Amino acid sequence: MLTQIGFTEYEAKVYLTLLHENPATGYGLSKKSGVPRSMVYETLGRLSARGAALESVEGRVTFYTPLPPDLLMDRYEDEQRRMTENLREGLQKLYEATDEDKVWSITGLQPTLAYASRMIAEAQQEVYLVLADDDLEVLSEDIAAAYNKGVSISTLLTGKADLKFGRVAYHPPLESELQELTNTLVVVRDNHQALIASKSELGTTTTITGNHNLVLMARQFVWMELFAQRALAKMGREFLDQLEPEDRKILISTEEAEDDG
Repeated sequence: MLTQIGFTEYEAKVYLTLLHENPATGYGLSKKSGVPRSMVYETLGRLSARGAALESVEGRVTFYTPLPPDLLMDRYEDEQRRMTENLREGLQKLYEATDEDKVWSITGLQPTLAYASRMIAEAQQEVYLVLADDDLEVLSEDIAAAYNKGVSISTLLTGKADLKFGRVAYHPPLESELQELTNTLVVVRDNHQALIASKSELGTTTTITGNHNLVLMARQFVWMELFAQRALAKMGREFLDQLEPEDRKILISTEEAEDDG
């Protein structure tokens, strides 16, 4: 197990021997650990440089004792954390430097929802959403967290579930069916990235892009739909009565359409 965190085989053998044979000389450690005498001092030098072994010179003899395991593991965890943080930062810089103008595709519902969750979590200013009930159930905690940190949330719901955060509008069911929004998930983050997913019996296909024009179109679509629903709510029945029957059915709920004949 020590070799899995960076020790050589000889270093691991010497350190393990030191744990129950200390203080010890290089000669004694060679006999007890099975590490050749020609290699044991070089191995002890590396352990000392690593901080895993401590030295004490008494006359012409050098004695060794191990760094206590809990301190060794604390040091290893700190080093791993720093390395991971530096690696994360370096990799992210490379990732952000890639061509964001491309259009990427992923398949599968779980990868899609995971990517949508990440987009919402990374938002700094605003998120525009089109959500069906099942998608809302999965992403509701991410939406709440983003809202609580000050992100503007604008959501167009195509189902009947409730969302208590930000600006919310319910899309008319018939219009959702005509526009094929019932099984569509849209996430637009900070006018910087867009995710559009379509679900069917064959699976989920998803498009992700940072292309400015495509992101702008996706954001504008959600914005206009939210605006239209707010305006419609203000206009009331008198406005609806002036529409052609087919148009009226599109803009009102299924129950109202049935009542309207």
